[in-house]
Amino acid sequence: MKNLLGTIRLKDHNSDITVDKNEKHPCFTAKAHDYARMHLPVAPKCNIQCNYCHRKFDCNNESRPGVTSDLLTPKEALQKYIEIKKKMPNLSVVGIAGPGDALANWEHTKETLRYIRAYDQDVVFCLSTNGLKLRKYADQLIELGVTHITVTINTIYEDVAAKIYKYIRYDGKKHFGIEGARLLLKHQWEGVAYLEDKDVLTKVNIVYLKGINDDHIDKIVEKAEAMGASVTNIMGHIPVADTPFEVLEQATKEEILQVRLDNMDTLPQMLHCSQCRADAVGKLGGCRSVS
Repeated sequence: MKNLLGTIRLKDHNSDITVDKNEKHPCFTAKAHDYARMHLPVAPKCNIQCNYCHRKFDCNNESRPGVTSDLLTPKEALQKYIEIKKKMPNLSVVGIAGPGDALANWEHTKETLRYIRAYDQDVVFCLSTNGLKLRKYADQLIELGVTHITVTINTIYEDVAAKIYKYIRYDGKKHFGIEGARLLLKHQWEGVAYLEDKDVLTKVNIVYLKGINDDHIDKIVEKAEAMGASVTNIMGHIPVADTPFEVLEQATKEEILQVRLDNMDTLPQMLHCSQCRADAVGKLGGCRSVS
C-alpha cells in the first residue's frame, strides 16, 4: 500500500518494510511543506531533445524546468549549499534537476553529491532524469545515498514518443523517430523497474500534452504502478517559444487537477507541484534561484 501523505511501503526481497523517507521532502509529500529544497544547476547537457523544451541558462524571468540563471561547478555547488544552509536551517533536500539531464552529466552530478555528503550526512538527495541512463547509474546513485528519483515518462507508445522527442542521443549517436522512441522507453521502464526492490522512492513525472498523450495518461500511470513507482506527478505543459509544441493548447488547472484525481486510485498523485526551475531554492511555491 502506498500513501503519498504518510509512509510509503517499499518491498525488499524478504518482506514489506515501511520507510518514511518523505517527512522532509516537500516534492514527495505535502506534509513536508515547512521544509525547503535546493536544486543545484550542475547538469547543462541533455541526451534527448523534447519538443516542448528549450533550456535557458540565463533567465531570471521564467519559472519552469530547464531554466537557470547560472551554471555551477561541483565545488561551487558545495559552497552555495553551505551558504544557503546557514541562512535556511529548514533546508532538508538537495536535488539535481538540470538544466539538462543529471545523468547525462554524470561526473558533475557524482562529484557534487560526494562533496555535499562529506559536508552533511543528513541531507536528503534527490535527482531528476529522463531515464535514458538510469539503469546504468542506478547502483552508483544508491551508493551515493540518493533516496528519491524522479523520471519523466510521457507515454507508453513508441509512435507517440516519436512525436514528443526530436531525437535521442545514445552511445554517441542520435536516434530519430520510432528507433529513438523505442530506445528511450526501454531504458526508462527498465530503470524504474530496477529501483522497485531498492531502498529508493521513485516518482514518475508525466507532462500532459493535449492532442498528443492526453488520451492515455491513465495507461502511463498504470504502467508506472506496475513497474514499482511510488507516486506520479501529472504536470501541465508549459508552452515555450521556439519549440515545436509552443502552439500546443495548454491544459487548464482544472483539467490537470481532474486527471490527477481520476488516477489517484491507481497511484498516489502529487497535487502540489510547482514545476520548479533548475536552480530553485526554498519552500514549494515560495522559491527563488540560487544566484
